[in-house]
Amino acid sequence: MQYRPFGKTGINISTLGFGCMRLPEIRQEDGSWIVDQEKTDAMLRHAYDLGVNYFDTALFYCHENSEIAVGKALKPIREKVYISTKCPLERVNKPEDFRKTLEESLRKLDTPYIDFYHFWGINQKSFDEKIIPMGLIGEAQKLKEEGLIRHISFSFHDSPAALKHILDNGPELESVLLQYNLLDRANEEMIQYAASKGVGVVVMGPVGGGRLAAPTELAKKLGGENLNTYELALRFVLGNPGVCCALSGMQTYEMVDMNAAVASLEVPMTEADWRAAGESMENLKKFSELYCTGCGYCQPCPKGIVIPKIFEAYTYHNVYGLTQLAKNNYQRYLNDEKNPGVTSDACIGCGYCERKCPQHLKVRELLKKVEGVLGAL
Repeated sequence: MQYRPFGKTGINISTLGFGCMRLPEIRQEDGSWIVDQEKTDAMLRHAYDLGVNYFDTALFYCHENSEIAVGKALKPIREKVYISTKCPLERVNKPEDFRKTLEESLRKLDTPYIDFYHFWGINQKSFDEKIIPMGLIGEAQKLKEEGLIRHISFSFHDSPAALKHILDNGPELESVLLQYNLLDRANEEMIQYAASKGVGVVVMGPVGGGRLAAPTELAKKLGGENLNTYELALRFVLGNPGVCCALSGMQTYEMVDMNAAVASLEVPMTEADWRAAGESMENLKKFSELYCTGCGYCQPCPKGIVIPKIFEAYTYHNVYGLTQLAKNNYQRYLNDEKNPGVTSDACIGCGYCERKCPQHLKVRELLKKVEGVLGAL
């Protein structure tokens, strides 16, 4: 296992972290769920034996049982590992609620302290309208002084500009958990920015939430080694010098072994290969006959056609060779129970999308072609 300095925390973190949101569960006769503790103990200890020292959980994971299971599994090695958990801001309506929420996690984990306590899934709005006005960073600092929190962190779901805003206005924040992978590189520049400010970076979704887990010929398309897509995706994330740790929601021994093997490579991907892989991904898309950047300028369609989502599915198939993913995403779009996707059959030919498209795509014509291909997968 390889280790990297975790920002300015003074900690060396394993490049592979264990995400504990998909632990094996058992459904009870009354319909409730419990975590399979025996399997969880074995899997987390196996990961530790292979060098993993960072374990990430949260109050709501695994039907709100993940923290309990993680606490039990790691109790014999508690002082040798780092536990990360999160505060859901919807439970914080006044400053003192922050402490109460932390205390609940401490009880469930059966531990006297949390190594990395996150403001969970924040964006610029929640940062500006809740965390700052309510003085929650100050509350976290008090808890840190008491020894209940070792480090103040946040997980993030918003734009790169919002991430910069939070980093610039929250100097007490020591690490960030964010999304980044071959298919979603929006945060790439901000990863480097965070690293330059001494903020440790942990990546969630290194294989695109499973989108890059299936075997494909993507590595060949990128002109690289003969790797399976899963390994290529993990190597790419760890090839980014600003990334400290890639978090994987592992469910089996095999997954632990596979990930640990990649995280044990001294050089998962050279800087030159990493840059080449990123450029190749962009070029694959750029030089396809349908270069949709997903900018959304074509929205809103007056008939409700979500054009970027349809074009994205086609790009997965035609450009990246992720055919099963393309099929699944398109069918999910069409069959959404709450909001079924609208297709070009509803188009009234107003041309709004084409007038707004910065790539000057013949959107109406391409939609019909793309839907025909996706429908035949």
